[in-house]
Amino acid sequence: MERALIFVRGRVQGVGFRWWTRSRALELGLVGHALNLPDGRVEVNAQGERAAVDALVELLREDPSTRSRPGRVDGVVVQHHAAREGTTGFVER
Repeated sequence: MERALIFVRGRVQGVGFRWWTRSRALELGLVGHALNLPDGRVEVNAQGERAAVDALVELLREDPSTRSRPGRVDGVVVQHHAAREGTTGFVER
């Protein structure tokens, strides 16, 4: 198990980006959240199997999107952390 804190920069607020991210994360069996930040970025906290976390990061980065990702992604920064116990579901915050 692994947890990734992912910061996505671009036109990612107000376009359905968090909803799309939640849907992809759930399809991959991940838990965590997607949160709008005051500076216009979206924070994605995704936890699960390493391959699933990596797959989500690739979906967030790909250009052009093969999965109809809304908005525009200009950059993605990933920080890897130890998994947290007790995290369930994947929510939009």
